[in-house]
Amino acid sequence: MSFYFFYPLLVSQAFALSVPVPSVRALTQYDTSIVQEIRYFGTHNFLGRRVAGYGAPECWLTEPAAKALKAVQEELKLKSLSLKVYDCYRPQRAVNDFVKWAKNVGDQKTKAEFYPRVDKRDAFKLGYIAEKSGHSRGSTVDLTIVPRPTPQQVEYKEGQKLIDCTASKDKRFPDNMIEMGTGYDCFDEMANTENQKISDEATKNRHLLKGLMEKHGFKNYGQEWWHYTLVSEPFPDTYFDEEIK
Repeated sequence: MSFYFFYPLLVSQAFALSVPVPSVRALTQYDTSIVQEIRYFGTHNFLGRRVAGYGAPECWLTEPAAKALKAVQEELKLKSLSLKVYDCYRPQRAVNDFVKWAKNVGDQKTKAEFYPRVDKRDAFKLGYIAEKSGHSRGSTVDLTIVPRPTPQQVEYKEGQKLIDCTASKDKRFPDNMIEMGTGYDCFDEMANTENQKISDEATKNRHLLKGLMEKHGFKNYGQEWWHYTLVSEPFPDTYFDEEIK
């Protein structure tokens, strides 16, 4: 994979500014063992299509975030486990695409899997969609844990039947992760990191991920067990809009 060291557009709360600032790099420059399944490059996501700004299926992160993630990975390897990332740096144009999707309440084609019990009109109020995302600052990552060696990921075929993301692991879409209680990007209370309705196994695995991520400087977003931001992120007030390519 290519090495990226780009100078992206900076996006303030109101304007897009062409200011050259070194920011994010390909995760593979720091660790090639972390599994990548960039969901927004494909169609198996809550939009049901490729998201704007994802020109390549690669994880980009700021250098401090990438190094911290590598440290987590080294600890997981000792347990014959590995990280798998679903999303890393997210261009502002992708966030805008999410907002546009959320406002189009008539588009319900992915509801059966990703938000079966949530009214799409409540996506903003419930905190599932926002006009700004920490992902656009380059130090936020969506991730899980998979066995090592990692079983081959079952390929999602566009148009196949969608299964509730809160269904039991043997029924929902066969992600190769260890049991986490829900699928990725599940708009549901069951996806809350400390939800009490999930199995003991899922609770144990969520706590394993959370403990290691916190140990190496990340903070969890409590509504999503997969969502972590580097506490000492280098660009806390900057939202980038460079396409991933």
